[in-house]
Amino acid sequence: MFVDRQEELAFLNKLLARRRPTAAQLVLLYGRRRIGKTVLAQHWAVQSGLPSLYWAAEPENAGVQRRKLAARLLGVDVSEAPIFESWASLWTTLATQIGDRPFILMLDEVSYAAEADTAFLASLQHAWDQRFKHSRAVILLSGSHVRTMEAMQNAGSPLFGRLTGQWHLQPLPFSALREFLPGWSAEQRVAVYACFGGIPAYLEWLDPMQSLKANLRTVFAKGSPFSAEAEFLLRDEFRESTAYHTVLGAIGRGAHSLEEISNSALVAKPHLSSHLARLQEVHFVERRLPVTVPPQRTRTSHSGRYHFSDPFLNFYFSFVAPAYSQLGYWPEDAMDRAEEQLRAFIGRGAFERLCWVWLNQASRAGNLPFELERIGSHWARGVQVDAVGINWRQHAILLGECKWTADAVGRDVVDDLLTIKTDKTRQALPEGGQHWTVHHYLFTRGPLTPPARTLAREKHVEVVELKQLARDLGA
Repeated sequence: MFVDRQEELAFLNKLLARRRPTAAQLVLLYGRRRIGKTVLAQHWAVQSGLPSLYWAAEPENAGVQRRKLAARLLGVDVSEAPIFESWASLWTTLATQIGDRPFILMLDEVSYAAEADTAFLASLQHAWDQRFKHSRAVILLSGSHVRTMEAMQNAGSPLFGRLTGQWHLQPLPFSALREFLPGWSAEQRVAVYACFGGIPAYLEWLDPMQSLKANLRTVFAKGSPFSAEAEFLLRDEFRESTAYHTVLGAIGRGAHSLEEISNSALVAKPHLSSHLARLQEVHFVERRLPVTVPPQRTRTSHSGRYHFSDPFLNFYFSFVAPAYSQLGYWPEDAMDRAEEQLRAFIGRGAFERLCWVWLNQASRAGNLPFELERIGSHWARGVQVDAVGINWRQHAILLGECKWTADAVGRDVVDDLLTIKTDKTRQALPEGGQHWTVHHYLFTRGPLTPPARTLAREKHVEVVELKQLARDLGA
């Protein structure tokens, strides 16, 4: 199922029209497992109408890899394909076969090839310089090992200075869930987004004819495609995944500061900092700072908190991993616990993030009182503000409360935002926020009570209900 990806297709199509520095292109397309790299690349190649070749490396020796690529090139069975003693000889054959015609060559999971033979990238670089660069071929290198793919762009990599483009493929936006789950309500789609994010494969694994509850329970079911996914993701990126599993487990149990994670995971801070840095490199975890931390202090601030940037890993380590030992005997207990805590899980995760996305979109469209330089949240002793946008140059700040509750939002919520949260946030700003302009927003799943709506109107609090938020995000 191919959904969205219009921006990515536009990028790839532009490659075919480029003539500078040459018509030939050498491009990286990478992203985590299940993100849809192969589907995107093959869809684009078919759509282009050009002759193309797709090959995916597997974790096997280089000789077998080369023979399988040769079989794809020649259109024969692997057993009938010639044996190439080196990548250099195979690149020569490939370049000869392609000739001067427009051609798309897709080499997928190239990190396996690079691991099997350290000469793989160097030989490709030499072939590019000597042959491919003077052709009209577009060579697309793809892979799921994010750190390895990003390392190919760095100085010291044989491909450094040769790449003509790179694209880190991101999850699908919230709006794409309509295609996978037609007829589902905005509330249900937000819940799915909280648990699975915008990973196309995960969304395809769901059954739109089943209830949300039934679909969530498949994550706990032995033998389901979800059951081993977290371990696959970790082993894909880390040879020794146990330590990273332990750190992610601590975050899933609610530890977010360096101190809390160290105490929960029983990992010394020096080692923990290294683990967290690598988890950030592969985009499993992100370090957040209060938006109110001045730009010049972001590197030295000790207010950082670590959160999952991957929704599925967040759900897995929050609900599945803590109950893993009992899933074979009492899976119902773990499922019931997840259902009981799901509302809070959605509220502090996906709904807040969607509010940030809404603020970013509204700011870019010029629909806010001022342009937002940074978006996130604010926290300090005794205060937590869910959605905050700031402009340091204009001394303007936007404070937003996000309420994921089916009950009507009461006047006390609006009053708390206007008084306590505003006062305590001002204290975190330079000079106590004396010369700062403050704007207020309230994001809600349900309606406001009449007194709350009256107070919001009197105090110019902008109210964005879920129906409007989903509509504005194209969902």
